[in-house]
Amino acid sequence: MKIAIYCRVSTSDQSCSRQERDLLDYAHQAGYEVVGIWKETVSGVKSQHQERNKVMELAQHRQIRGILVTELTRWGRSTLDLIYTLQDLSHWGVSLIAQTGIQFDLDTPQGKLIASIMASIAEFERDLVRERVRSGLADAKAKGKILGRRPGQRIKSDRLAPQVLKMVAQGYSYRSIAEKLHLSKTTVCVIIKRHRSLMNVEQF
Repeated sequence: MKIAIYCRVSTSDQSCSRQERDLLDYAHQAGYEVVGIWKETVSGVKSQHQERNKVMELAQHRQIRGILVTELTRWGRSTLDLIYTLQDLSHWGVSLIAQTGIQFDLDTPQGKLIASIMASIAEFERDLVRERVRSGLADAKAKGKILGRRPGQRIKSDRLAPQVLKMVAQGYSYRSIAEKLHLSKTTVCVIIKRHRSLMNVEQF
């Protein structure tokens, strides 16, 4: 089984050496074929995880069957981000294998169960978002705010907005999102700004 090793630490005074050593030992004992090791120093809350994006691209092109991490918190930036990436990996037939804690291995009954639970949670989260958006729009309309499409808005950017937001949650950079979706970086920024403005409306 071909796997990629992913290591992450949050600050520059930390090192990935221990993670790398432990994961190599684990892979050797499990009989995995390690195609490469990707390491980065970045906080979990940061949106840009360039090395993780490279691993995701390998998974998307089916060049690996699994991703090995010390624990799921080293992979996911947040619960929602973890859900989204696990869903993508599940679709591509790639397992996320944690050395400790929960193991999201699609080759096991446990992994399939977690996939089902994650999908249900993701659907619940989407329902909550839709409800908050509807509530925010209704409240804004009641306060006399002008809603609806503005002149000059692009149909393509509106159509791709959900995918842009999902990729941001997964840690893709604005530049990589623009390249993958054939949008300008400015358009990606506008979509994100529009989404954040809409979310702020709900707080009034």
